[in-house]
Amino acid sequence: MRDVRDHPLLRNPLEGSMSEFDIVINGGDVVDGTGAPMRRLNVGIAGGRIRELSGDTLTGARSIEATGQVVAPGFIDLHSHADYTLESTPQAATQVHQGVTTLVTGNCGHSPFPFEDLDLIRRASNFDDRELSWDWTDATGFRKAIDGVMPAVNVGLQIGHNAVRLAVLGDEDRQPTEAELNQMCGLIKDAAIEGAVGFSTGLIYAPGVFASADEVRALVATSASAGLLYSTHIRNETSALTDAVREAIETAEYSGARLEISHLKAMGPENHGSVVRALTLIDEARERGVDVTADVYPYTASSTSLVSRLSAWAVDGGKDALLARLSDATTRDRIATELRARFGRDIDPEGLVIADLPEGPYSGSIGVSAAEIGRAEGTDPAEAALRVLEKHDANVLIVNHAMCEEDVSTVLRHPQVSVASDGWTMTEQGAGQPHPRSFGTFARVLGRYVRERGILSLEDAVRKMTSLPASRIQMTNRGVLRAGKVADIAVFDPGTIIDNSTFEKPWALATGCSTVLVNGVPTLLDGSLTGWTGGQVLSAPPDTP
Repeated sequence: MRDVRDHPLLRNPLEGSMSEFDIVINGGDVVDGTGAPMRRLNVGIAGGRIRELSGDTLTGARSIEATGQVVAPGFIDLHSHADYTLESTPQAATQVHQGVTTLVTGNCGHSPFPFEDLDLIRRASNFDDRELSWDWTDATGFRKAIDGVMPAVNVGLQIGHNAVRLAVLGDEDRQPTEAELNQMCGLIKDAAIEGAVGFSTGLIYAPGVFASADEVRALVATSASAGLLYSTHIRNETSALTDAVREAIETAEYSGARLEISHLKAMGPENHGSVVRALTLIDEARERGVDVTADVYPYTASSTSLVSRLSAWAVDGGKDALLARLSDATTRDRIATELRARFGRDIDPEGLVIADLPEGPYSGSIGVSAAEIGRAEGTDPAEAALRVLEKHDANVLIVNHAMCEEDVSTVLRHPQVSVASDGWTMTEQGAGQPHPRSFGTFARVLGRYVRERGILSLEDAVRKMTSLPASRIQMTNRGVLRAGKVADIAVFDPGTIIDNSTFEKPWALATGCSTVLVNGVPTLLDGSLTGWTGGQVLSAPPDTP
C-alpha cells in the first residue's frame, strides 16, 4: 500500500529550509467538526498530519490564504457506490470539488466482491460495471486495485449482502441451509480480516429481498462480532416504513451491532410525514442503548434500478428470468398489474424518469418519464416501463421523484443523522442524466439548507459531514480538526458554496470550495484539481495506513 507520508509534496522543497510545516493555512475560520463554535485559527500541517492550531500566523514551505473562508475537516460520505466507478475515474472530481475526502462504499447490499462466478455477479449488478477491471475476487484484491489507481479520496470498504448471497446461493429465492449460512458468515469474517469497515444489506434488491429476518440477524451478528458497522437499505420505504425501521433496530438490538439506516426517507404521497415516527423509533432505541443512527441526502428524488420497482417474485432468478417472464403474456400482465397498483400510492409515474440505459430503442428517452413514454405510445406507464426494461436487457437506471421537502428537512435536522450522497458518478462529464446528488450533496446542504434556509447551523452541518460519520466506522484520526489528526481538510467560502447540478442538467460541479487536502496532499487548490492525489483504501481499524 502507498504511504502518503512519502509523497513528494509533503517534503519541504526548499533546500536548506528549516520550516516546521509542509503546509500552513492562515486566516481562516476553523469549524472543527465537533459542533463547537467557529474560531479564527491558523493550521500547520507536516507529514500528512495536523501539527498545530494557533492564533498566531504560521509559516511553512507552502502557505494557503483562507481569509473569509471556513477551514473544516474533509467531508466523509458514509453512503457511496463509488466502488463501481472509482477505478476508472480516480480523480473523483465531483467529490473533491465539494470537499469530500473519504467515501464509504459497498452500500445497499452491493459490493463488487466476493465472487466466484464473475458472470453472475455482473449480471446481478444494478450498476454499469463495464469500466471495472474485475481483476479480483475478494476484498484484498479489490483494495489493491483501488489503491493501484491512486485515488484522490480515501475509501472505506463494506461487504454487501447481495454479493455474499450470490456467492453462496446464486440469485434464487430460497433460504440458506445451515452449512450455506455458515459459509456466508465466513465470507463476512474474511472481509473483516481483509480490512472491510462494514456489512450492508439492501432488502429491496434481489437477491437480498429474498432473505428472511433470521438470515439477516445471523449475518449481522457475525459482522458485529467482527467489529463491522451494519448499514441497511431497509426492507420498505413506503407504506411499511416504520415496520422496516423497527426490523432494522430489532436486528441491531439482537446482535449488538452499530446500525446505520441508509438514506432515511418516505416514498410516495400517502406516506409523507411517516419519517417522524421513524425518527421517534430511532430515539427510543437509542434510549434503550441501541447504537443506531441514520443518514440522508438533500433531495426529494431517489435513484435506483427500474427493476427494483417490481415485485420480488418477478426478479427471482435474476434479470434473465425477469425477461423470460416478460415474454409470457399472462405473467407480464401480472407484473404490470402489481406495478400499476403502486401508482399514486408510493410511485408517481410522472416522476419515474429514465436516467441511463444501454444503447437500444429507448436511448432517446433519457430524461423522460414512464408516463410520457406511455402517452407517446398509446399505453399506460406500467406497460411503458416494462417495454423499456424488455428492450434494454432489464438494465435501466431511473430517478424517482417521490419524496417531499418537509420530510427531507425533518430528517436532516435530527441530531443523529449524517449527510450522505448515495452517489456514484465521479466525473463531471458523461452520458445519461444521473442524479445530481453525486455532484452536489455536501455543497447543497451548506449552500441551501444552512445559508439560504437556516435549517441547520454551519457548525452542526459540518458535524453531520465529519465527526458524526467518522464515529460510525470508528474512524478516530479523521473527522475533527485537532493536532495529531490526519490532515483531511476542506476550505470553502460559506457565502458562495453551492451545488450547480440539477435533475435536468446534472453534469455540473459544485463551486465555492477552494482547497482540499487528502492525507495532507493538496488535491484542490484555488478551486481547481492539482492532479496530485493522496487518497488510500483505509484498513481496519480504518485509520491504519
